[in-house]
Amino acid sequence: MANSKYEYVKGYELDDKLLPGCWIVVRLDGKGFTKFTDLHAFEKPNDKPALDLMDAAATEVMREFPDVRIAFGESDEYSFVFHPGTEIYGRRSSKLVSLVTSCFTANYVRKWAAFLPGTAMKITPMFDGRAVCYPNTQTMRDYLAWRQADAHVNNQYNTCFWALVKDGQTPAEAQLTLKGTLTEFKNELLFSRFGINYSKISEQFKKGSTVIRQKVSTQKVLEDGTVVERSKKALVVLHVDIIRDDFWKQNPDLVHGTI
Repeated sequence: MANSKYEYVKGYELDDKLLPGCWIVVRLDGKGFTKFTDLHAFEKPNDKPALDLMDAAATEVMREFPDVRIAFGESDEYSFVFHPGTEIYGRRSSKLVSLVTSCFTANYVRKWAAFLPGTAMKITPMFDGRAVCYPNTQTMRDYLAWRQADAHVNNQYNTCFWALVKDGQTPAEAQLTLKGTLTEFKNELLFSRFGINYSKISEQFKKGSTVIRQKVSTQKVLEDGTVVERSKKALVVLHVDIIRDDFWKQNPDLVHGTI
Protein backbone atom coordinates (compact mmCIF):
# COMPACT_ATOMS: atom_id res chain seq x y z
CA MET A 1 0.00 0.00 0.00
CA ALA A 2 1.94 2.97 -1.31
CA ASN A 3 2.04 6.35 0.42
CA SER A 4 0.05 5.14 3.41
CA LYS A 5 0.40 6.66 6.85
CA TYR A 6 2.37 3.56 7.86
CA GLU A 7 5.10 3.99 5.30
CA TYR A 8 7.18 6.03 7.75
CA VAL A 9 8.41 2.74 9.29
CA LYS A 10 10.73 2.31 6.29
CA GLY A 11 12.84 5.07 7.81
CA TYR A 12 14.01 2.63 10.47
CA GLU A 13 15.78 0.44 7.91
CA LEU A 14 19.54 0.84 7.95
CA ASP A 15 21.48 1.64 4.80
CA ASP A 16 23.83 -1.35 4.57
CA LYS A 17 25.30 -0.71 1.13
CA LEU A 18 28.88 -1.95 1.04
CA LEU A 19 31.73 0.35 0.07
CA PRO A 20 32.10 0.94 -3.69
CA GLY A 21 35.15 -0.26 -5.59
CA CYS A 22 36.05 -2.92 -3.03
CA TRP A 23 36.24 -6.68 -3.33
CA ILE A 24 33.37 -8.18 -1.34
CA VAL A 25 33.91 -11.45 0.49
CA VAL A 26 30.92 -13.34 1.85
CA ARG A 27 32.16 -16.02 4.23
CA LEU A 28 29.98 -18.83 5.52
CA ASP A 29 30.71 -20.97 8.57
CA GLY A 30 28.89 -24.06 9.77
CA LYS A 31 26.97 -23.56 13.02
CA GLY A 32 27.64 -26.27 15.59
CA PHE A 33 29.40 -28.49 13.08
CA THR A 34 31.41 -30.36 15.72
CA LYS A 35 28.12 -31.79 16.98
CA PHE A 36 26.81 -32.12 13.41
CA THR A 37 29.81 -34.17 12.22
CA ASP A 38 29.74 -36.40 15.30
CA LEU A 39 26.02 -37.05 14.94
CA HIS A 40 26.49 -38.10 11.31
CA ALA A 41 29.66 -40.11 12.03
CA PHE A 42 31.90 -38.16 9.64
CA GLU A 43 35.35 -39.67 9.21
CA LYS A 44 38.01 -37.83 11.22
CA PRO A 45 40.07 -35.82 10.54
CA ASN A 46 38.64 -35.50 7.01
CA ASP A 47 35.52 -36.95 5.45
CA LYS A 48 36.00 -36.68 1.69
CA PRO A 49 32.34 -37.15 0.64
CA ALA A 50 31.33 -34.42 3.10
CA LEU A 51 34.01 -32.07 1.75
CA ASP A 52 32.92 -32.86 -1.81
CA LEU A 53 29.38 -31.95 -0.78
CA MET A 54 30.62 -28.56 0.43
CA ASP A 55 32.36 -28.06 -2.92
CA ALA A 56 29.21 -29.00 -4.83
CA ALA A 57 27.11 -26.51 -2.85
CA ALA A 58 29.73 -23.80 -3.45
CA THR A 59 29.72 -24.54 -7.18
CA GLU A 60 25.97 -23.98 -7.28
CA VAL A 61 26.41 -20.63 -5.53
CA MET A 62 28.85 -19.55 -8.23
CA ARG A 63 26.45 -20.76 -10.90
CA GLU A 64 23.71 -18.64 -9.35
CA PHE A 65 25.91 -15.56 -8.84
CA PRO A 66 28.18 -14.89 -11.85
CA ASP A 67 29.74 -11.89 -10.10
CA VAL A 68 31.58 -14.26 -7.76
CA ARG A 69 35.07 -14.54 -9.26
CA ILE A 70 36.53 -17.17 -6.93
CA ALA A 71 35.45 -19.23 -3.94
CA PHE A 72 37.60 -20.98 -1.36
CA GLY A 73 36.55 -23.60 1.16
CA GLU A 74 38.02 -25.65 3.97
CA SER A 75 36.41 -27.75 6.68
CA ASP A 76 32.94 -26.25 7.35
CA GLU A 77 33.55 -22.81 5.85
CA TYR A 78 33.41 -21.24 2.39
CA SER A 79 34.35 -17.77 1.14
CA PHE A 80 32.83 -16.20 -1.98
CA VAL A 81 34.64 -13.27 -3.58
CA PHE A 82 32.58 -10.75 -5.57
CA HIS A 83 34.52 -8.54 -7.97
CA PRO A 84 34.90 -4.83 -7.03
CA GLY A 85 32.63 -3.55 -9.78
CA THR A 86 29.60 -5.64 -8.90
CA GLU A 87 26.34 -3.79 -8.38
CA ILE A 88 24.32 -6.90 -7.63
CA TYR A 89 21.42 -6.07 -5.29
CA GLY A 90 22.82 -2.58 -4.91
CA ARG A 91 25.77 -4.04 -2.96
CA ARG A 92 23.49 -4.37 0.07
CA SER A 93 25.18 -6.48 2.71
CA SER A 94 21.98 -8.03 4.07
CA LYS A 95 20.85 -9.10 0.60
CA LEU A 96 24.21 -10.61 -0.38
CA VAL A 97 24.76 -12.45 2.88
CA SER A 98 21.25 -13.82 3.17
CA LEU A 99 21.02 -14.95 -0.45
CA VAL A 100 24.47 -16.55 -0.62
CA THR A 101 23.92 -18.30 2.71
CA SER A 102 20.47 -19.59 1.78
CA CYS A 103 21.65 -20.70 -1.68
CA PHE A 104 24.58 -22.61 -0.19
CA THR A 105 22.52 -24.20 2.59
CA ALA A 106 19.69 -25.21 0.27
CA ASN A 107 22.09 -26.92 -2.12
CA TYR A 108 23.93 -28.59 0.77
CA VAL A 109 20.64 -30.18 1.82
CA ARG A 110 19.51 -30.91 -1.75
CA LYS A 111 22.72 -32.70 -2.69
CA TRP A 112 23.24 -34.53 0.62
CA ALA A 113 21.89 -37.89 -0.58
CA ALA A 114 24.08 -37.84 -3.68
CA PHE A 115 27.29 -37.52 -1.67
CA LEU A 116 26.30 -39.31 1.54
CA PRO A 117 23.79 -41.90 0.30
CA GLY A 118 24.10 -44.18 3.31
CA THR A 119 23.69 -41.43 5.89
CA ALA A 120 20.30 -40.02 6.83
CA MET A 121 20.29 -36.33 7.71
CA LYS A 122 19.38 -36.23 11.40
CA ILE A 123 19.40 -32.50 12.10
CA THR A 124 19.21 -29.46 9.87
CA PRO A 125 22.59 -28.00 8.86
CA MET A 126 22.94 -24.27 9.43
CA PHE A 127 25.53 -21.75 8.25
CA ASP A 128 26.13 -18.20 9.41
CA GLY A 129 27.38 -15.56 6.99
CA ARG A 130 29.13 -12.20 6.98
CA ALA A 131 30.31 -9.73 4.37
CA VAL A 132 33.70 -7.98 4.48
CA CYS A 133 35.10 -5.40 2.04
CA TYR A 134 38.73 -5.48 0.92
CA PRO A 135 40.06 -2.28 -0.68
CA ASN A 136 42.45 -3.73 -3.26
CA THR A 137 43.54 -6.91 -4.97
CA GLN A 138 46.52 -7.55 -2.73
CA THR A 139 44.38 -7.39 0.41
CA MET A 140 41.83 -9.75 -1.16
CA ARG A 141 44.64 -12.16 -2.04
CA ASP A 142 46.02 -11.88 1.48
CA TYR A 143 42.60 -12.82 2.82
CA LEU A 144 42.51 -15.97 0.69
CA ALA A 145 46.12 -16.74 1.63
CA TRP A 146 45.14 -16.49 5.30
CA ARG A 147 42.30 -18.97 4.82
CA GLN A 148 44.50 -21.43 2.89
CA ALA A 149 47.29 -21.19 5.46
CA ASP A 150 44.67 -21.84 8.12
CA ALA A 151 43.55 -24.95 6.21
CA HIS A 152 47.08 -26.36 6.34
CA VAL A 153 47.64 -25.57 10.02
CA ASN A 154 44.30 -27.03 11.06
CA ASN A 155 44.68 -30.12 8.91
CA GLN A 156 48.17 -30.92 10.17
CA TYR A 157 47.06 -30.55 13.79
CA ASN A 158 43.88 -32.56 13.29
CA THR A 159 45.72 -35.33 11.43
CA CYS A 160 48.04 -35.71 14.42
CA PHE A 161 45.26 -35.33 16.97
CA TRP A 162 43.03 -38.01 15.49
CA ALA A 163 45.93 -40.38 14.89
CA LEU A 164 46.75 -40.14 18.60
CA VAL A 165 43.12 -40.58 19.66
CA LYS A 166 42.63 -43.60 17.39
CA ASP A 167 45.84 -45.02 18.87
CA GLY A 168 44.38 -44.92 22.36
CA GLN A 169 44.99 -41.47 23.80
CA THR A 170 42.12 -39.50 25.25
CA PRO A 171 41.35 -36.16 23.56
CA ALA A 172 42.87 -34.33 26.54
CA GLU A 173 46.06 -36.44 26.34
CA ALA A 174 46.31 -35.83 22.58
CA GLN A 175 45.96 -32.08 23.10
CA LEU A 176 48.70 -32.17 25.72
CA THR A 177 50.99 -34.15 23.42
CA LEU A 178 50.60 -31.54 20.67
CA LYS A 179 50.59 -28.42 22.84
CA GLY A 180 53.23 -25.94 21.69
CA THR A 181 54.65 -28.25 19.01
CA LEU A 182 55.98 -27.04 15.66
CA THR A 183 55.47 -28.31 12.11
CA GLU A 184 58.63 -30.43 12.17
CA PHE A 185 57.55 -32.25 15.33
CA LYS A 186 54.12 -33.03 13.90
CA ASN A 187 55.57 -34.32 10.63
CA GLU A 188 58.02 -36.55 12.50
CA LEU A 189 55.30 -37.79 14.84
CA LEU A 190 53.08 -38.79 11.94
CA PHE A 191 55.86 -40.56 10.08
CA SER A 192 57.75 -42.28 12.91
CA ARG A 193 54.75 -43.37 14.97
CA PHE A 194 52.01 -43.87 12.39
CA GLY A 195 53.85 -44.27 9.08
CA ILE A 196 52.06 -41.26 7.61
CA ASN A 197 54.00 -39.08 5.17
CA TYR A 198 52.22 -35.74 5.49
CA SER A 199 53.44 -34.55 2.10
CA LYS A 200 51.49 -37.40 0.47
CA ILE A 201 48.18 -36.61 2.15
CA SER A 202 45.45 -35.47 -0.26
CA GLU A 203 45.92 -31.93 -1.55
CA GLN A 204 42.23 -31.37 -0.91
CA PHE A 205 42.82 -31.83 2.81
CA LYS A 206 46.01 -29.74 2.92
CA LYS A 207 45.11 -26.91 0.56
CA GLY A 208 41.34 -26.75 0.70
CA SER A 209 39.15 -26.28 -2.36
CA THR A 210 39.20 -23.42 -4.84
CA VAL A 211 36.32 -22.93 -7.29
CA ILE A 212 36.86 -20.81 -10.39
CA ARG A 213 35.76 -20.60 -14.00
CA GLN A 214 38.29 -21.94 -16.48
CA LYS A 215 38.27 -22.32 -20.24
CA VAL A 216 37.63 -25.89 -21.33
CA SER A 217 37.70 -27.27 -24.85
CA THR A 218 34.74 -29.09 -26.31
CA GLN A 219 34.18 -30.82 -29.62
CA LYS A 220 31.04 -30.78 -31.74
CA VAL A 221 30.50 -32.99 -34.77
CA LEU A 222 28.55 -31.27 -37.55
CA GLU A 223 26.14 -33.05 -39.87
CA ASP A 224 28.81 -33.36 -42.56
CA GLY A 225 31.16 -35.05 -40.11
CA THR A 226 33.35 -32.01 -39.52
CA VAL A 227 34.69 -31.76 -35.98
CA VAL A 228 34.58 -28.23 -34.57
CA GLU A 229 36.69 -27.27 -31.56
CA ARG A 230 35.10 -24.81 -29.20
CA SER A 231 36.04 -23.39 -25.85
CA LYS A 232 33.86 -22.18 -23.03
CA LYS A 233 34.23 -21.34 -19.39
CA ALA A 234 33.19 -23.97 -16.90
CA LEU A 235 33.20 -24.13 -13.13
CA VAL A 236 36.03 -26.29 -11.81
CA VAL A 237 37.14 -27.29 -8.31
CA LEU A 238 40.90 -27.16 -7.74
CA HIS A 239 43.12 -28.17 -4.84
CA VAL A 240 46.11 -25.97 -5.53
CA ASP A 241 48.34 -23.31 -4.00
CA ILE A 242 46.58 -19.94 -4.30
CA ILE A 243 49.07 -18.08 -2.11
CA ARG A 244 51.91 -17.83 -4.61
CA ASP A 245 51.79 -15.70 -7.75
CA ASP A 246 51.74 -18.65 -10.17
CA PHE A 247 48.04 -19.35 -9.67
CA TRP A 248 47.09 -15.73 -10.33
CA LYS A 249 49.33 -15.46 -13.39
CA GLN A 250 47.73 -18.58 -14.82
CA ASN A 251 44.24 -17.18 -14.17
CA PRO A 252 44.47 -13.44 -14.90
CA ASP A 253 40.73 -13.12 -15.56
CA LEU A 254 40.08 -13.56 -11.86
CA VAL A 255 41.35 -10.03 -11.33
CA HIS A 256 41.39 -8.24 -14.65
CA GLY A 257 38.93 -9.94 -16.98
CA THR A 258 35.22 -10.33 -17.34
CA ILE A 259 33.62 -13.59 -16.33
